[in-house]
Amino acid sequence: MSSPALKITDLKKRYNNGTEALKGVSLTVPAGDFFALLGPNGAGKTTIIGISTGLVNKTEGSVEVFGHDIDKEPELAKAQIGLVGQEINFNPFEKPIDIVINQGGYYGIPREEAIPRAEQLLKDLGLGEKMNVRGMELSGGMKRRLMIARALIHKPRFLVLDEPTAGVDVELRRGMWEYLKKLTSEGLTILLTTHYLEEAEQLAKHVAIINKGQIVANGTMNEILALHKDSNENNGFRGGKLEEVFIQLTSEN
Repeated sequence: MSSPALKITDLKKRYNNGTEALKGVSLTVPAGDFFALLGPNGAGKTTIIGISTGLVNKTEGSVEVFGHDIDKEPELAKAQIGLVGQEINFNPFEKPIDIVINQGGYYGIPREEAIPRAEQLLKDLGLGEKMNVRGMELSGGMKRRLMIARALIHKPRFLVLDEPTAGVDVELRRGMWEYLKKLTSEGLTILLTTHYLEEAEQLAKHVAIINKGQIVANGTMNEILALHKDSNENNGFRGGKLEEVFIQLTSEN
């Protein structure tokens, strides 16, 4: 049996000021899955991603990426991951083609191999005509897609997307998701955080909802949707089923 893409066991994070960002989180992302990690702002989503990708130190617990413990085999674990963070973090004066090629260099990919791979990624993500302009000239949605191309240059097995469609218009979002679904069908594992719950409901096979540093629901999308409690007291507003389950589980009582 193959190792899961991500296995988190009793993960805790306590900051120096005493804040408990994670309170014993356990989570498994199956290989080849499209997995949504949902929660309100400050719930712990980005902390989980930061620890799993080696950007944040954990307090307790263990994290494995395709069987590689992040403490014992950090380089092997990181090599499996492509990360698209929340913030736009590339040099705005560089060209998209150079941004993606240079990222490949960090993984030891020879330039003659990185160039055609970068060109193909940018074309696939609708940036073929923009690969030689400066990054600052791209629209917000194009910048997000450039970050995805950069994260894929080393052919990771596990793509982590932290709010990747924030500020991206509907048409570009749909195109982005069609491309990512294609990659998942080819075996890539995707972990997604998003505040667009209808997006997660359409895309994800499994979902976990985190609130105040603890997992409050975890299962297949159908299992999570089955937690929906119909109510006549909805003040005239109805969201999607996932949205209503999310509100039920994360609202203050």
